[in-house]
Amino acid sequence: MKSSDLFSVRDLVTVVTGGASGIGYSYAEVMADNGAVVTVIDRDAAALPPVVEKLKKLGAQAFGEVADVTDKAALARAFDAVAKRHGRIDVVFANAGISGGPGFLNAKGERDDARTIEALPEDLWDRVMAVNLKSCFSTIQLAAQHMKKTGGGRIVVTSSVSATKNEQYVGTIYVTSKAGVAQMVRQAAFELAAYNIRVNAIAPGPCVTNIGGGRLQDKSAQDFFGALHPNHRMALPEDMQGAALYLASQASRHVTGAHIVIDGGFRLGEAD
Repeated sequence: MKSSDLFSVRDLVTVVTGGASGIGYSYAEVMADNGAVVTVIDRDAAALPPVVEKLKKLGAQAFGEVADVTDKAALARAFDAVAKRHGRIDVVFANAGISGGPGFLNAKGERDDARTIEALPEDLWDRVMAVNLKSCFSTIQLAAQHMKKTGGGRIVVTSSVSATKNEQYVGTIYVTSKAGVAQMVRQAAFELAAYNIRVNAIAPGPCVTNIGGGRLQDKSAQDFFGALHPNHRMALPEDMQGAALYLASQASRHVTGAHIVIDGGFRLGEAD
């Protein structure tokens, strides 16, 4: 089979949550640039119009829906709008997420009393779990409801390398939320395989996005985290595009419950 057919996503009706920037936008961009019909869901109403216009300039059909992923009713309305507009939903990227703050060590390798596990506030726990874990559950639920009606689909969740390793520079609450996401992906894949719905995850390492107030946009943060990688650099959102295209296409037709790690060897440790 030709690669152009194997990796084709042309005309696939695609939804991306948290798609107005960062990794979510990169998913939307690669799908749009390869002929998919893309709807970006984001809570930032002001950010959506320029994002949609950028996707349209790629020659794609592109749309925006305003919804906060922690508002299940609003999220359901956004999904319903997509299904009504196009008659089906083929691919869903459950991408929305937030930071849980820095870890218990600072950049100097020193412990910080304000970041200890006993100092972490419960409202931070509630907020991170609502966005990173519960909204992922809601997104999978809604995707499954629509996909079962039309014979199947693909759900791609943004997980993290933090789901599978201990972190000293990444907050405990974030790590815990992503561990929950990772197991949810496996469980959903297990249940939904019978309905021709594949559920997989992309697990980035540290990536230059706006998460955490954009602290990883700072060159000093990039230098610090880059030094922890064997290839000496952090990930960029576009590094996720190849895996996104693979998991959305028929190239991955017998893949479900998998996590594709994209971390430049970050999990392997410092090399030199």
